[in-house]
Amino acid sequence: MAVPLVVVTGPPGAGKTTVARRLAEDQERGVHLETDTFWHFIKSGWLPPWLPESRAQNEVVIDVIAGSAAGYALGGYAVVVDGIVGPWFLERFLAPLVAAGVPVSYVVLRPDAETALSRATARGTGALVTEEPVRRMYEEFRNLDRYERNVVDSSTMTPDETAAAVRRGLEEGLFRIG
Repeated sequence: MAVPLVVVTGPPGAGKTTVARRLAEDQERGVHLETDTFWHFIKSGWLPPWLPESRAQNEVVIDVIAGSAAGYALGGYAVVVDGIVGPWFLERFLAPLVAAGVPVSYVVLRPDAETALSRATARGTGALVTEEPVRRMYEEFRNLDRYERNVVDSSTMTPDETAAAVRRGLEEGLFRIG
């Protein structure tokens, strides 16, 4: 990949973790940061991140993830971040990376709503499988305005096909935002 940091985002069930892992493994020195892990570090006072009242908590977690990503990128690692990093957090996420001179690409995997719901609710223990928050998060990624060009429709693609489509877009610079 031509860029040291890639954010792979989208609604639950889009294929973020699988694709991000493949992209990181492609690198000579690659790091895969799963954002869900950062929320699990909170041992007391945790709020489900999809609730409106979790905004302050989520901003702290996004700041920590961005700082970790910048640290790896500045250490010479290609970094692939996967998780719910919607446009509403993007400026906050980008700030430490841009300040450090780290170029960033932003990829939104967005299958159709029923595919995302089917995939998300079929996952195992520890994953968000409840229909209502999955649908709500899907809606948050439905209309991305200026980031619509960063969308890859993963509805009918296998994980390998999705990863290949993302690789092509990265090589062409289609997803670069910072």
